[in-house]
Amino acid sequence: MRQFIETLRNIWRIEDLRKRILYTLGILLIYRLGSFITLPGIDPTQLAGLKEQTSGGVLGLLDMFSGGAFSNASIFALGIMPYISASIVVQLLGIGVPYFQRLQKEGESGRRKINQITRYLTVFILVLQGPSYLVNLHAQIPEAAFILKGAYFTISSVIILTAGTMFVMWLGERITDRGIGNGISLIIMIGIIARLPFATVAEFGSRLEQQGGGLVAFLVEIVAMFIVFMLVILLVQGTRRIPVQYAKRIVGNKQYGGVRQYIPLKVNAAGVMPIIFAQALMFVPITIAGFANLDSLSGFAAAFANPYGLVYNIVFAVLIILFTYFYTAVTINPTQMAEDMKRNGGFIPGVKPGRKTVEFLDNIMSRITLPGSFFLAFVAVMPTFAYLAGVNIQFAQFFGGTSLLILVGVVLDTLQQIESHLLMRHYDGLMKSGRIKGRAGGAASAI
Repeated sequence: MRQFIETLRNIWRIEDLRKRILYTLGILLIYRLGSFITLPGIDPTQLAGLKEQTSGGVLGLLDMFSGGAFSNASIFALGIMPYISASIVVQLLGIGVPYFQRLQKEGESGRRKINQITRYLTVFILVLQGPSYLVNLHAQIPEAAFILKGAYFTISSVIILTAGTMFVMWLGERITDRGIGNGISLIIMIGIIARLPFATVAEFGSRLEQQGGGLVAFLVEIVAMFIVFMLVILLVQGTRRIPVQYAKRIVGNKQYGGVRQYIPLKVNAAGVMPIIFAQALMFVPITIAGFANLDSLSGFAAAFANPYGLVYNIVFAVLIILFTYFYTAVTINPTQMAEDMKRNGGFIPGVKPGRKTVEFLDNIMSRITLPGSFFLAFVAVMPTFAYLAGVNIQFAQFFGGTSLLILVGVVLDTLQQIESHLLMRHYDGLMKSGRIKGRAGGAASAI
């Protein structure tokens, strides 16, 4: 406790760090206040139908990522997910489209051009999602709730929804530039955290209503959530380095010396990016079908509207596994790594420099990515198992899944930046046991 208080004092003594933290908190406060500002022309007291619709299912996930703005019919109702989807599309185009590949190699000027294209694509997605959201409003709340009607309401609301998301994106960029941590990631995280107290209270209340053993069941759930939380921390952090001896066992090469050496590879090289990619794709069907038409869907399309169904989770898990291999291949370049090792005088004992080293590194990553991808997929579908075990649908979302992975990753990254400021000014870090490790390749890198 004493160390914690002393750490807070040290943070307050550093003027630059203090200003950054206060600036970040101020921006997040603006975002939270904006999520409660209802669209002009709508009576906020008649949104019960919309809140009931977003209490579960895919729209419940979407509402969580928007910090409850979706169910509040807020000016920020569409959240930041359109920008994330646009960012992912641009990243994918950078893999196979020569124009985007050239932009990636042009340094700062290319990055600015890519950011501009991403914003244009975000606006295009918003213009498509805005009318669909308004149709859903008309289907979920009574007509008496609409003070304004007709084309004027539709056009003005689409403009406001589009401007709202772009403003949230601008707030995130301001945090990244002048605050602490990755702004977009923090905005998503604060929306997730805002749902946790209500979900916990709802679960506690439902357990107390049981005839017997409800409180014990709630305590068991808290312990299970803590275990999952620790597993997610291990998953997000990955492994710092892989011992050469272990790597050679993986590829079947037993010839190595007794000196314990390491190679610069991580078991979880893709971080949480695969689950971000997969979750963004899983939102595509409801965007195409329209929010208001979800209840009328049937067959395979209806399966994508139920995040706790078998088909949804199988597709979700397969996408995560595929994207883990994809993103690992994008972020880890064995050829470049082998050249850097050779240029700096490094080598792997028993492995010839050049092509042999490239093959060695490629074999390692191919074999250790499989268990890592399965573990990531398992954590992603954990909320479904919690829901099937009787956990409240809102509380179950925090038993792993995208929400917990983002939450843990963003918190670790932000604490790592704070610790860097402390150590740079010769203060003690946040932990005695060692420095905090951030994500191996988290969502922040994509957004």
